[in-house]
Amino acid sequence: MKGTGPGLEQGDMAPDFEVPSTRGGSVRLSSLKGRNVVLYFYPKDDTPGCTKEACSFTDNMPRFRDLDAVVVGVSRDSIDSHKKFIAKYSLGFELASDEDLAVHKLYDTWKLKNNYGKTYWGTERSTFVIGKDGRIKQVFRGVKVDGHDAEVLQALKS
Repeated sequence: MKGTGPGLEQGDMAPDFEVPSTRGGSVRLSSLKGRNVVLYFYPKDDTPGCTKEACSFTDNMPRFRDLDAVVVGVSRDSIDSHKKFIAKYSLGFELASDEDLAVHKLYDTWKLKNNYGKTYWGTERSTFVIGKDGRIKQVFRGVKVDGHDAEVLQALKS
């Protein structure tokens, strides 16, 4: 079915979801309609690459706000883990917990990976820039952390 899972691309409606959030209660994508959304999936709280990515988004929060954008990070970590991650690095946005991987699967970010000959399932670092109308403006898969914040800001401007 187009618009869910594999094949999400620019112009598709972003699939709606609702998951627990560090802001209390839950975050539902459809409740953010009317604002730009940076929805990014990352493997694990408080690991080097994930920390660098989260801190770069935090450092750019004034720019994101200027573009009327909300940043939401999603991983399979628990809310408690997310809260510790936010506190340790003073992160400036909410994190959502997708412990059952429903949102990962909806956005096709739960992938079979291969590292040094070992095969395992894990999160593909991915970002979806979603416009105010709920449509996907840009998809970044297999994200490299360095410079990614600038790519996302540019996608929001276009």
